[in-house]
Amino acid sequence: MRVNYISNSLGIMLSDIGVVTVIPIFAALYFREWNCVLSFFAAGIFAVALGDIFKRLDKHYKDENSINDIKRTEALTVASLAWIIFGFIAAIPFMFNGFGITDSLFEGISGITTTGATILTSFDIPKSLLFWRSFTQWLGGMGIIVLFVAILPQFAVAGRQMFYAEAPGPTEEKITPRIRNTASALWIVYSSLTFLCALCLWLAKMPLFDAVCNAMSTLSAGGFSPHPESIGGYHSNAIICIVTVFMFIAGVSFVTQSKVLTKLDLRLLWRSEELKFYIKLMFGVSAIIAVILYFNDHYSLEHSISAALYQVLSLSTSTGSSSENYHLWSLDAKLVLFLTLFISSCSGSAGGGVKLTRWLLVGKYMKNEMYKILHPNAVMSIKIDNRVVSNDVLKQTMFFMFCFFIIFGVAAILITFKEQNLVIGISSSIASLGGIGPAFGSVIGPFGNYSSLSEFTKIILIINMLVGRLEIIPFLVLFHKDFWTRK
Repeated sequence: MRVNYISNSLGIMLSDIGVVTVIPIFAALYFREWNCVLSFFAAGIFAVALGDIFKRLDKHYKDENSINDIKRTEALTVASLAWIIFGFIAAIPFMFNGFGITDSLFEGISGITTTGATILTSFDIPKSLLFWRSFTQWLGGMGIIVLFVAILPQFAVAGRQMFYAEAPGPTEEKITPRIRNTASALWIVYSSLTFLCALCLWLAKMPLFDAVCNAMSTLSAGGFSPHPESIGGYHSNAIICIVTVFMFIAGVSFVTQSKVLTKLDLRLLWRSEELKFYIKLMFGVSAIIAVILYFNDHYSLEHSISAALYQVLSLSTSTGSSSENYHLWSLDAKLVLFLTLFISSCSGSAGGGVKLTRWLLVGKYMKNEMYKILHPNAVMSIKIDNRVVSNDVLKQTMFFMFCFFIIFGVAAILITFKEQNLVIGISSSIASLGGIGPAFGSVIGPFGNYSSLSEFTKIILIINMLVGRLEIIPFLVLFHKDFWTRK
């Protein structure tokens, strides 16, 4: 592992993260929250200073081409360290506003990983800090490295490895020779949809500040809201419908959306096997819960459909916002809804979790293996969108699934023992690892928070959030012996 490549890449990113903190400073100035101005300024200075230190560790740091031949393992390391350090930077404004170190880290990392789990017991905090929560989610939704690949000339060549490192997946469809153009197109689509969502919410009579914050949290599949009762607190069917539509969009691959908008061809949507699976799954599970709510919970037909569709999309896309308190639903409805914690959304979307492409690959792999039991000499291949999936991709997918559920299980056991609550243990583990946020139960349910949990539990959840956002593999690189071999 070449330390100079890692330090130079980190230095460039951290310096620009420091510049990004100017935006919440403007919000603090507008609301005349002077203490928050100082806190955001401190976060920016810390990021810039640390970035300068990292760059000076590389004797070639003035050469913009010095990282062009960065290796994939080095890029994975950079991705992991960048997100961990960004989490500490995101926590600084909370520390300045009276939150403890662990709680600040929890809230900051929950923001950048778009998890949406919160330790806030009261929303009577500075508005600029509420803006910072949503803004960190918005940056994390598309990915800070994807942003830097799009805007920084230093990553013109190395961007391919950096792009892969931040968003590893079962395929590399999103990786193109002109990676900077790809990253730019993704951010243009992402920013445009965020603006459109904010505009629609504002036209639906949501206060402008709330509309901007909720739009950033919705398109990033994050879920933080400036309202203590989330989206349901606005008591508006129009707002619920708008957020439902944009949550659905946030769960669709932004690469696919970019292609559709570039080529102005809606037929491209139906060529995606994953997208068709996503649509069938979302509406199918929503229909089941709607039937249960209608007959068991005696909701009206309209309420049953809207509540079911909203919460299925919210949890499966890892957005985690709430239109109502699903903790009060019947057991049957909650059991089906619990399964949505494991569904996830499309690869290349803002959503977290396993990703539906991996579930498709696992399902097809199992189908092939069962067929081979009956026909041992059969030669079969697995295809996604009529393209054969290589054995290497299949192995990586199986390894990912194995690691995902091992980490989920270990974290669930540790939290259950510590909190002496099985519901908290299981649901908080998958909610943090999948980037979902709210879980089940009265404590950490839709209108609850994580503040009452122990420090030990919060630390486990912080690790889960980071591991889940990095999709496990880059994080595991930090524990490989080659990482500690300096060159």
